[in-house]
Amino acid sequence: MRKKLPIGIDGFEKIRSNDFYYIDKTMFIKELLQNWGEVNVFTRPRRFGKSLNISMLKSFFEIGNDPTLFEGLKIAEERELCEKYMGKFPVISISLKSVDGLNFQTALAALKTVIGNEAKGFRFLLESPFLDEKDRTAYERLINVDSQSEASYAMSNVTLIDSLNTLSRLLKQHYGQSVILLIDEYDVPLDKAFQSGYYDEMVNFIRNLLGNALKTNDNLYFAVLTGCLRISKESIFTGLNNLKIHTISDVRYDEYFGFTDADVDEILRFYGLTSYKDVIREWYDGYRFGKVDVYCPWDVINYCDFLLADPEAEPENYWANTSGNDLVRRLLVRSDQTTRDEIEQLIGGDTIAKTLRQELTCRDVEDSIDNVWSVLYSTGYLTLKERLNGKQVKLALPNREVRELFIDLVKEWFQETTLADSARIHRFCTAFPAEDVSTIQDMLHDYLWDSISVRDTAVRMNRKENFYHGMVLGLLQSQGSWRVQSNDETGTGYSDISISTRERTGIVIEIKYANDGNLDGACAEALKQIEDRNYAEGLRRRGMKKIIKYGMAFYKKECMVVKA
Repeated sequence: MRKKLPIGIDGFEKIRSNDFYYIDKTMFIKELLQNWGEVNVFTRPRRFGKSLNISMLKSFFEIGNDPTLFEGLKIAEERELCEKYMGKFPVISISLKSVDGLNFQTALAALKTVIGNEAKGFRFLLESPFLDEKDRTAYERLINVDSQSEASYAMSNVTLIDSLNTLSRLLKQHYGQSVILLIDEYDVPLDKAFQSGYYDEMVNFIRNLLGNALKTNDNLYFAVLTGCLRISKESIFTGLNNLKIHTISDVRYDEYFGFTDADVDEILRFYGLTSYKDVIREWYDGYRFGKVDVYCPWDVINYCDFLLADPEAEPENYWANTSGNDLVRRLLVRSDQTTRDEIEQLIGGDTIAKTLRQELTCRDVEDSIDNVWSVLYSTGYLTLKERLNGKQVKLALPNREVRELFIDLVKEWFQETTLADSARIHRFCTAFPAEDVSTIQDMLHDYLWDSISVRDTAVRMNRKENFYHGMVLGLLQSQGSWRVQSNDETGTGYSDISISTRERTGIVIEIKYANDGNLDGACAEALKQIEDRNYAEGLRRRGMKKIIKYGMAFYKKECMVVKA
């Protein structure tokens, strides 16, 4: 029976014990031990295997683990290392991705739940002969539930701040062995707090929690934290001199998050999908971590799963659709003409030069649009193509998936901004039945200048036409009394846009992209297609007394409109 694909499963034990497919990243363990760091922070974009690696570390190091989970994997060949480290440590492992709330108190309750649930897994401490009554009382404070609500923990804020330190101390006393601390999604509570307006309170709290756990903790063997953003040391890691931060720019550990080219070849061979390598590379490759080219694993696994069900399945935006993509929207909303030109360059397949700031606070993102570029790089929307002088780099969109996302968000942003100016858009629309070609053309040119056009040479002609088609269609659909249809079957084919007005005026619009810059020729071709395919016939059948035919041609930010 074929191995299942682990879609949405980030538990190492579940994957290995239930015959899911697994790309072997276990040598991460060896490198982590060789490149010793007491506190190790890894920042990678979402859906690149951070949680699975955290789960793998727990399965390897934790006392009472199941060593058979690692049979046949690379780390099992390191016999001396396994003998010395496997199953030898108490492990505290938490994820902060659920620490959220509309206010600080709600978020604190969520944090208490996360830590209380983890502490409850060590109930044997209540019977431990190595703990005295005072120690057991300290443990009970971590697991006691609120008498008013069995769903929440009763620990005070003071107890919560010291909870990870307390738990590691008690575990060290019981086992006589220092503790490994694993914290996944460490930056999520800060991001959520910033969005909901209690950032300063949360930063102060997390700083104290992590300071007690990582800085003044003699019971710690080592810690691993993962997140999307490299949060500034001054923000929550104040005074931590034992910190090693590994970002997507660093060479160490570069192959352990995401799929390498060899990983993708392996999974495609296993499932008999090698013929799809080129399309998978086009859509989901293009990331650069350190010195390694990386694919997004979430995309590869999802697309493989679809292909196994339907060999003709088209690639989709799997990664892009797992987030609100607020950062890109924030960039568009705040963009000036220079920024819009840079977004055009990126969509067109070019690079832009930027100075990266990888150590930021959530508030820094709001201070400067340049900081937004840095965060887009850290979170996977942009990738590094070339290093320049100092901290300057050349950035690009990594692949087709992210390019398609940018194009879709640009369309949404354009619709929102143009529809907000009702007087301007009304003037544009009424020029069509009035046969005012010069106004239509001039206003289209203005809209193009204000917008972001698609001029990617790698994009097929119909994709370019679709972009301009969507722009014009969105503008015309603002007229609530008009019947505006896209690709409507009229005559012997489908016209790009057809309009029926209440005054029984029919309008046919055909749009062309002038790939060679010849707008006159493209307009002539558009009008000829309207006549050759008799697009006006469908409007006559609907009772339109007057038919107006427009040919439109676009090239980058240039346009031409002609009327038959």
